[in-house]
Amino acid sequence: MRIGLIRHGQTAWNELGKIQGQTDIPLNQEGVRQARALANRLTTEPLKWDAVVSSDLMRARQTAEIIAEALGIPLLEPDARLRERYYGDVEGTTETDRLSRWGADWKKLDHGQENDEQLRTRALAFVEEAAASMPDRDLLVVTHGSLLSQLLRAMYADLEDKPIHNLSFSIMERSGLGWIPLLHNCTQHLEQLQDCR
Repeated sequence: MRIGLIRHGQTAWNELGKIQGQTDIPLNQEGVRQARALANRLTTEPLKWDAVVSSDLMRARQTAEIIAEALGIPLLEPDARLRERYYGDVEGTTETDRLSRWGADWKKLDHGQENDEQLRTRALAFVEEAAASMPDRDLLVVTHGSLLSQLLRAMYADLEDKPIHNLSFSIMERSGLGWIPLLHNCTQHLEQLQDCR
């Protein structure tokens, strides 16, 4: 089994630098173009995907819809376990807001947010269930940056820890009881955005 892990396209809040968390924000026009760019890339690559599933948040679902339509593959029911981290009081704030309200150490404070272990646990539960129920299928999964950061490192500890960009694409392949990376945080398709307008 292979799992293609995709971060959703850009939203207005991404553009403004606001933390979205589980606030349900749609794609903006740039996010739609980004999703089309990855969809175009996937139609030209030799690896074929059997289905796509996403978080139940609008920005991930819209990205998945664009990809499913372009590839002509089933769009499965969304899964809440793929939602972004719940960020509590910091959702909807910019870095300037956070610094003025809580100071430079705002990340160390408890804002009611979901912790790394909770996020990894629910994301891995989805992955392991998918691997058990569809061992011979290749699945695209559209989700969120913070969740992907935790999930990718949980699946393969030696991956480089770097920001997960909008519409980044990673591929993990099942190997025994573990996973090996075939592609990590790739945004090559975004260089051809002009073809997706």
